[in-house]
Amino acid sequence: MSTIQGKKSGITRFILLVITVIFVAIGQPASAFSDTAEDAPTAEESPTGFILHHIKDSHNWHFATVGHTHITLPLPVILYSAEKGLDVFMSSNFYDEHHNLQPYRGYIYDEHHDHIYIKGNEEASLYDFSITKNVAQLFITLIILAFIFLSIASKYKKNPKTAPSGMQSLFEPIIIFVRDEIVKPNIGPKKYERFMPYLLTLFFFIWFANLLGLFPGAANLTGNIAVTFTLAVITFLATNFNGNKEYWKHIFATPGVPKPVLLILVPVEFIGLFTKPFALMIRLFVSITAGHIVILSIIALGFIFSSYAIGITGSLLVIFINIIELLVATIQAYVFTLFTSMYIGSAVAEHEHDVAH
Repeated sequence: MSTIQGKKSGITRFILLVITVIFVAIGQPASAFSDTAEDAPTAEESPTGFILHHIKDSHNWHFATVGHTHITLPLPVILYSAEKGLDVFMSSNFYDEHHNLQPYRGYIYDEHHDHIYIKGNEEASLYDFSITKNVAQLFITLIILAFIFLSIASKYKKNPKTAPSGMQSLFEPIIIFVRDEIVKPNIGPKKYERFMPYLLTLFFFIWFANLLGLFPGAANLTGNIAVTFTLAVITFLATNFNGNKEYWKHIFATPGVPKPVLLILVPVEFIGLFTKPFALMIRLFVSITAGHIVILSIIALGFIFSSYAIGITGSLLVIFINIIELLVATIQAYVFTLFTSMYIGSAVAEHEHDVAH
């Protein structure tokens, strides 16, 4: 009963998040989704224009605007085309001294759609390998993770029997929790160690990325569908490449099921191979993106109504929601790791007749 109620509450929460995204999207001017950058309103023209600008990826990392000064971090633009070959330069070259867009080396940057194309030849094939805002945030997350856990590993290696201190004492209980409460119960005491490196990396990467995304001006890394898609694909591969004979037999020839029923059950089980990681991808993407949109929408209310009262009230509400988002950031890392452990556990599970043999 509790499982059913949990599923219902999860579905309700998912629907509410989707409705929030749709509501904000509908609230945007129609021209915000037009095909041409000339028709798109700027952040100054639309009090809500910064919302979608924040949650999208960009070739230019914009932190704030103070008066007429734009505080930005230029990022490397790496382009390749058969026509122009390889080109590498900084994204700041697309802006003049007044921060107005300008062509550079025959390239045009469509800031609204975050798209670069060759001037006078928009249909030409152009391969973009640039370090965008989300890629830069990805590197920052990985550097922080590597620094923390390599430092912890080094201390354990030097003094394996010494009581943990500093970062060790902070992260050791979390590592033990992931091992004993998530991975070990779902994969089993005999096989869990093989998957611990991946599952610990998965948990801490999602957790750190979620937390870093809450800082002002930070990139929306786990709110990027490409990132959650990649994590879901890795989970899909880890699950199915490690699936034993019984796992595949359950999918394509479920024991004890009449053959006529298999005609229906096998396609359902096969589709389930893909829907499980797909659900992980969507859950993380929607939860993080919706949280950002809700916070930014409340901030935008003060500009829409041009009211100090609404602005102050909204700011207090945003602080409260940010505290909730700290919890959501942790829960989403936990949920993604939990379901990944369950999927892998079902793929490598030893059945009674296997043990008997």
